[in-house]
This record gives sequence, structure tokens and C-alpha cells, in this order.
Amino acid sequence: MSEHHKDIDQPTGVETTGHEWDGIKELNNPLPRWWLYIWYGTIAFSIGYMVVMPAIPALPGLGTNTRGLAGQSDRIAVAEQVESLRSQRSASGAALLTASLEEIETDRELQQFAMASGESAFGDNCATCHGAGGRGAKGYPTLADDSWLWSGTLEGIEYTLQHGIRHEEDADTRFSLMPAFGRDRLLERQQIDDVVNHVLSLSGREVDEAASKRGADIFAAQCASCHGANGTGDRTVGAPNLTDDIWVFGGEYRDVYNTVYNARNAHMPAWGERLDEATIKSLAVYVHSLGGGE
Repeated sequence: MSEHHKDIDQPTGVETTGHEWDGIKELNNPLPRWWLYIWYGTIAFSIGYMVVMPAIPALPGLGTNTRGLAGQSDRIAVAEQVESLRSQRSASGAALLTASLEEIETDRELQQFAMASGESAFGDNCATCHGAGGRGAKGYPTLADDSWLWSGTLEGIEYTLQHGIRHEEDADTRFSLMPAFGRDRLLERQQIDDVVNHVLSLSGREVDEAASKRGADIFAAQCASCHGANGTGDRTVGAPNLTDDIWVFGGEYRDVYNTVYNARNAHMPAWGERLDEATIKSLAVYVHSLGGGE
């Protein structure tokens, strides 16, 4: 467009680009100088960076990425760091194999490595059932409260991890079997109701006193051999404490009734078949720490 035919916006006195939408004209204002300087600077910096440092995308005609005057390679640097970390972990893992569980807990460096490794292994293998941080879920014991069905010592936890619970293919697995008193017709429904009232009374619940009294005799005959005369449980056979108001399968009347009627005999994998010895030790240390340790 010639100078004679330039379209000037009357209110501002600025030349327009000739573009117009719904009566709105586009002004041909120059870009701000500060913006242009920054733009030119980024272009200059990118060219300099490409010369000094490796350029990831290949430049046209070169067929590959430029290596750069600095000779820097992030890929090589990462590979070196990974190899260094692998060597450190290998050494720490070897130390775990030769150290006892007590030595691991008293050696700060070994303990930190075991805790980090155990937390990672727990997230990959155990948290699906026991929840993040061992908070548990209905049907899966909480590991953060020091209320244990079996042993809560370091050695006991390691044994449970190694051999599992009711794992049919491991001869050394932890095993116990609660009868299904209703399903197998060992007790009548009224008797089950009575014993459930008694069981709930052991943890201070409000119950039918007459039913609880009748249930006490049934409990003594049918349940005390595993759960103890006072219902405090027996870890040697995995019988839970019924007095602490901590329930794996729920503590409401209906939950306890279903447990007595159908029995609850859950399983846990024998992790010794899937995880190496160092990982098992790390898991034992981590799980032991969740509840403060015994």
C-alpha cells in the first residue's frame, strides 16, 4: 500500500494493517522494544547453547545430534549415577544378608537402607491389602497398632513374611483353623447368638446380659482353648485378643456373628518364594517400625 493510500486510525493517529472485523480495525503498532530484546536474546542464547552443549535434535544435513564443545553428555552422566547407586545398593544389600535383625536396627546406615528398601517393597507387595503405612482394611490386619495375631517381634515378623499364613505349599507356614460353628452345625443359632453377646461383652460392649451369661459357658467349652479363658488370645496359634476391641473383620454384632457362623481363615502369601532374603529383612524392619516395635 502506498503512502498516499495508508489508512490512519483517526482516534489514535496510528496506521492500520488494513484488517478489519465488525468495524474494529487492527493497528499497526510496533512491538515493544523490551520484548524484541528478550526475543533476540533467546535466539542468541539458543545458538550459543547448541554450539557449547549437545543438541538433542539432529540439525538438518548433519544426520545426528551435535556433541557440543563442552563434551557434556546427560545420558552418560545419568548412566554413571545409576551405576554408582547400584553399587551402593549392592554393598548395602550384601551387608543386610550378613547382619542380624538386631544389628540392622542398631546400625544407623543399615537401618536407613533397610527402611527405604522395606518401604518400597511394602508399597509394591503389601499395601494392596494392608493399606499405605499398614493402616489395614476390613479383612486385612492393621500393622501399625502393635496388636498382633502372631508374633510382633522382628524375628516373628520375618518368619511370617517368609512362610506366610495358611500357605498350602509351605510346610512351615503359620497355621490355625477356626471352626465354622454355624455352617458345620456345631452350634445352634441361639447358641451362636449367646456366644456372640459374650464375645462382645469382653471388650466392654453393651449386650444382652442373659444371653452373654449363657454364652460364657459355650465360650469356655468351645472357644477358650484358643482364645484363652478370658478371651485375651494366643499368638502361638494366631487366635486374636477379643478384649481389645480391635477387629480384623469388623466388630459389629453382625460381623462377629458371621465370623462365628462361617469362620474366618484368611491367607497370606509366603513371600520367601517371591522375594530375596535382603528384601524380606528390609520388610521385617519396616513393618516392625510401623507400630513402634515390640
